[in-house]
Amino acid sequence: MAAPLATIGILSIGEMGLGIAKLLSAHNYQVVTNVSDRRARSASISLLPSDLELAQQSDYILSIVPPRDALATAKRIASLAQEHRKQKTPLYYIDLNAISPRSASSVGNLFQSTPIRFVDGGIIGGAPKLKNSDPPAWYKPSLVVSGPDSLQNAPISGANLAEVLNMKHIAATVGPASGLKMCFASLSKGFIGIAIQTFTTAHSLGVLPELQEHLEAYTPGAGERAKAGLASMPPKAYRWVREMEEIADTMAEEGGFEKDLFRGISEVYRVVAEDTELGEEKTESRKKGKTAEDVAKLIAEGIKKQKVKTE
Repeated sequence: MAAPLATIGILSIGEMGLGIAKLLSAHNYQVVTNVSDRRARSASISLLPSDLELAQQSDYILSIVPPRDALATAKRIASLAQEHRKQKTPLYYIDLNAISPRSASSVGNLFQSTPIRFVDGGIIGGAPKLKNSDPPAWYKPSLVVSGPDSLQNAPISGANLAEVLNMKHIAATVGPASGLKMCFASLSKGFIGIAIQTFTTAHSLGVLPELQEHLEAYTPGAGERAKAGLASMPPKAYRWVREMEEIADTMAEEGGFEKDLFRGISEVYRVVAEDTELGEEKTESRKKGKTAEDVAKLIAEGIKKQKVKTE
């Protein structure tokens, strides 16, 4: 067997991290993590005991954590920069989290005056997966990155890694990649947030079947997107609470708008994650909320229960 092209550390192994790990492993990269998770074991990802071991053994670290954890995760790795001065080649820290340009700059500032090279990034699309095709091929999301350090110039298989990950370097400054991700997510996940309110309210009014009938007749594309979005959303709602707040910051700081719209959508996802049974759903073991109708019903029930508690 040929030697691995490079060692990639992934923090952490959620649905996206797992998909990227499988993609990398299939293209002769060694993948390591220090997060003990059965999904990591199932994908033959090497488990390391600490952040220090991860930083010392990795050529690249991909941070793919819930947005609320992005800064804290970066601080952990940045604190090890002195140890990494002993390495002959630079460690690249690629932040692929759903955060605002301002948050990305805060993360990047942690790595200034260190030997660790920071890359601002974002993921647009779903987790990588092997298609059922002949010959076999991979579905890949778009990984957009920006900043002064491009993987095309990275010394250890950088250009190949960028190609395997479908990575596009869009600017030489920190911020544009995170901003593009925020703009895209505002439409995709923002739309789902609106659909949650729409379908739940229609359920409470007893007109959900009629709403779906009219969507199919007059805006079939929007109707199908809404149903698919509601059914896939429950396991991810907790992550999207902070993501909507980051979008609100982006739209205010970069676009000049008020924050109310996306703060409201953040609250919608908080209700799903904290006030309903849907908040207990896991991607790998779905039990409830697998249809738009069931999602609307469970959210309506959760809202009613919370009102009873506060009365």
